[in-house]
Amino acid sequence: MTFKVKLKNSDDVAIFDQAVYDYLTTDDYLVKIDFINNIRKHSSGCGVFQKVWKNPDGSYVTETIYLHKLIAEKFLSDSKTEKENLVGALNGNKLDCRLDNLVYRSRAQASRQRKTTSHTGYTGVYKEGVRFRAVISIDGKSSHIGMFSTAEEAALAYNRISKKLYGDKGKINKVRWGS
Repeated sequence: MTFKVKLKNSDDVAIFDQAVYDYLTTDDYLVKIDFINNIRKHSSGCGVFQKVWKNPDGSYVTETIYLHKLIAEKFLSDSKTEKENLVGALNGNKLDCRLDNLVYRSRAQASRQRKTTSHTGYTGVYKEGVRFRAVISIDGKSSHIGMFSTAEEAALAYNRISKKLYGDKGKINKVRWGS
């Protein structure tokens, strides 16, 4: 069963499966702080609980709990390694916190999954004059793939190299023909 919880500061919803929802609504500490009713959307797009608590000495401390990290540490900690220690969403929706959507990634894998800033709309594709250059990062260095007549051709070339180099952990552009 899938559960959807509306966020406090947005019309968006966080999505959970049964085990996660049960944990968030029965864990003693999470119930005490009313976690499930105080999740809001962070500027990064993920769900977050944030509250300022007053200490006995009069100072204040801010408690921040990132939803996807909390869930991954509770349910997926056996898949966390020294290198793969950042939590990501396989479908790109940081509010989809179902267990089959969350995964630990390395920093390089997480970087490859980020949305592109290229004006072409494709990762690794840049317009130069009337043609399109495809490039990919290998060991932190930009590597030229080739020049192409269309952004879509360049994106497909990027996809082939990404799949060859990184397998299922590589970024794959969704090519839109005729746009």
